[in-house]
Formats: sequence, C-alpha cells, structure tokens
Amino acid sequence: MEESFLIKEINRLKKEKNAIILAHNYQIPEIQNIADILGDSLRLSIEASKTDKDIIVFCGVKFMAESAKLLSPDKKVLLPIAGAGCPMADMEDAKSLKELKKKYPGVPVVTYVNSNADVKAETDICCTSANAINVVKSIKEDKVIFGPDKNLGSYVQKFVDKEIILWDGFCPTHDAVTPDEIVTVKLKYPKVKILVHPEARPSVVKLADFVGSTSQMINYVKECEDEKFLIGTEMGILNIMRKENPKKDFIMLSPKLICLDMKKTDLTALFEALRDEKHEIIIDESVKEKARKSLDRMINVF
Repeated sequence: MEESFLIKEINRLKKEKNAIILAHNYQIPEIQNIADILGDSLRLSIEASKTDKDIIVFCGVKFMAESAKLLSPDKKVLLPIAGAGCPMADMEDAKSLKELKKKYPGVPVVTYVNSNADVKAETDICCTSANAINVVKSIKEDKVIFGPDKNLGSYVQKFVDKEIILWDGFCPTHDAVTPDEIVTVKLKYPKVKILVHPEARPSVVKLADFVGSTSQMINYVKECEDEKFLIGTEMGILNIMRKENPKKDFIMLSPKLICLDMKKTDLTALFEALRDEKHEIIIDESVKEKARKSLDRMINVF
C-alpha cells in the first residue's frame, strides 16, 4: 500500500476508534512523524494515561507497551509488532530475581523501566535512565540490587554512596560501542562533543563529553551553541534532532547504534494494528498490581 493511503487510513481509524499513537524516539521517521506523542518510553506511558482515549497504540517494544498498560489498565493497549522485544529486558527474569533477593534479604530492588512486567512485580521501585541516580539516592538502605542494565548501574554507582549489586544484563546496541571507536572518532573530530547514553560501557562513558537519556540529549543539543555533535545512542534520535536543529550537524558515533527491534514497526504494521485491534497487551492479574506499584513509587517520588 502507498504511504499516502496508509497515513490517511491511520488517521481515519485513529479518530474513529478514539485512539492515540505513541512513538519512541528510536522508531523510524515515518512512525515518528505520524505519532501523537513522541518521546522516551515512560513519558509516553504517563502522557497517554492522562488522555481520554480508549486505545493506545505503542510504537516501540513490548516492555514499553506493558508499562502503558500498567499505567492505563482500563485502556486497550496495542503493540503493532508482537515480536518487537528488548534483548536487555529479556536478560532478567522474575524467577532468577527472586533467588537473588533470597541471597540478599531486605535489600531493596531498583529496576530499570527497560524490563518485563513480571520483573517489575518483584521490584521495589523502578527508574529511568534520566532519574536513576535520584531514585537510588532516595533509598534509605546502603545497599541496593540494580537490574537489568549493569552499565546504567555502574554509571549510577559513581554518584551514590551505596553498594550496588548489579544484574549482568546490558543493551546489545549501546554496549557494542568500544573505547577504540571513541578514540578513533576523537582523532577525526577533535573539537566535536561526544554524547552517549548511560547504557554504554563504562569505558565509553568515561570518554564522552555528555552522558544522558534520549530526552536529555535532545535538550542538550538544543541548548548548546555548538554546531556539530557526535551522537552515541540509537540512530532513530537523529530524526527529531535534525528537525529541531536544522542548522546543526549530527554524526552517528558508530554504525552499530541501531536497534533492529525498534525498526520493525512500519506504517503497514501500525495500520493493521489499528484496523484489527491486534496484538493487545494482556498482563496477568497476579503481576499487574505489584508491577504497577513499582512504577507508581517512582512517579510519586519524582
């Protein structure tokens, strides 16, 4: 089907079904452009929960759509591509987390929102890449379990006076960038600032000029007077950066910074999801309430 037809039908169906379309910053440009709200995963879920829409179509990956369902339990949440997952989220499972909690009784669990609902249900409080430091600081205990991203946990460790027990998980996309690549890029662009995500390896983070979440990077390049930047997060972010800063130049730090799961959703998949209301997110009742509490605690604190 032609793009113009798909866009027209998506907008028609959205109005007819009282739906809202959310798109993560890493989605392909065509999906970003048609979305009602574009942004980080948790912000999208929070904003959608405030609307009067009956259907949420989440263009992202499974854990994001699950978070939307947790915060909007009475709305129907659809994921256009059923198989769009997150390898890092799948590196931590609820059963193994329960075993780790037995090993460290009484130690609170902080879980990155990039996690599956059953893991969130075993969590005391969630965090995002933007607020992870503050979330860990807010805990009165001097020791915490942090998962699933060991790189984000290592980054947080530098700013808190607590012992952090790290889950051995990571984002395959961000973790793929090596210090050698940074050194090579610095030689080629000695005066250009390097921006990386805290999901990157500690050795890469150490060499960056700025470390932050996708929204923090977007704000940074808007406020910075520099005209050129090296971007060290998933390439989908370039679409919004270029739109908001047409006179600035953005270069990807590495060709490895592409998440294939984030690129699975296209206009055809979005259209079919809306038309057929398929790939609905269903969360087990035994998980839903506990998982919701871990998100609520974070939202209530910040």
